[in-house]
Amino acid sequence: MNAVRKSAIAGSWYPGNPSVLRSDIEKYFHAVGKFELEGDIVGIVAPHAGYVYSGQIAAYAYKLICGKNYDVVIIIGPSHRHAFHGVSIYGRGGYETPLGIVPVDDVLALDIKALSKIIQDIPAAHLQEHSVEIQLPFLQVALGHFRFVPLVMGDQSVDTCRELAEVIYQATRGKKILVVGSSDLSHFHSYNEATKLDAIALQRLKDADAEGLLQSLADEDTEACGGGPMAVAMLTARKMGANRARFLKYANSGDVTGDKSSVVGYAAVVYYK
Repeated sequence: MNAVRKSAIAGSWYPGNPSVLRSDIEKYFHAVGKFELEGDIVGIVAPHAGYVYSGQIAAYAYKLICGKNYDVVIIIGPSHRHAFHGVSIYGRGGYETPLGIVPVDDVLALDIKALSKIIQDIPAAHLQEHSVEIQLPFLQVALGHFRFVPLVMGDQSVDTCRELAEVIYQATRGKKILVVGSSDLSHFHSYNEATKLDAIALQRLKDADAEGLLQSLADEDTEACGGGPMAVAMLTARKMGANRARFLKYANSGDVTGDKSSVVGYAAVVYYK
């Protein structure tokens, strides 16, 4: 397979050994306990920190899609390392993790790119970016084989979010899709301050209020490094007929490490119909 993106974070953000990685994810799923949701999950919001910090939170969302089948998964993450305008698509080959190569749906990627001038092919936006890759092992364990389209947002303006959601919807009409918005919440505040800031984002996520979330972020009432990806996941899910939201879990790094002086917030939410 040409154009395979090698893992940038295996062995650091999550285990590089495939058996250990799979075992860890299965343990996260087991710790969630028994929980079922009546309906078809279309959208997921999940964190993108190292698994020791946020893996258990992500598991609450991904366990609900175990054994499901999707025609394609769209993963949207923010750009942490490369500055650019618009959205970068990785449109060929695949992404490699210790659990194998996840192939890109190159036909759909071409369709998405053709529908909007804001969507570009910027390889540098993907090479070291963790926000998309971190979701893949969970999806590999939950779904088995699947195809996906990775999208990295260089800017997260309201107009970009609206256009990207519409493009995804138009390009995938007639397909059964899952849209993943990859984001952490507030960064490096005290535990109490973080929970206050994150409560505002959580309410927007619970209400499936993408526009409200973007406004709260613009007003600096709350924080999220992937506010745009979360908003696009909500907007797209709504267009796909998902009229219900289920908040699953919130925690921050202080809950894991015990250090509550400077924490990062994480949430898991699903959107379904």
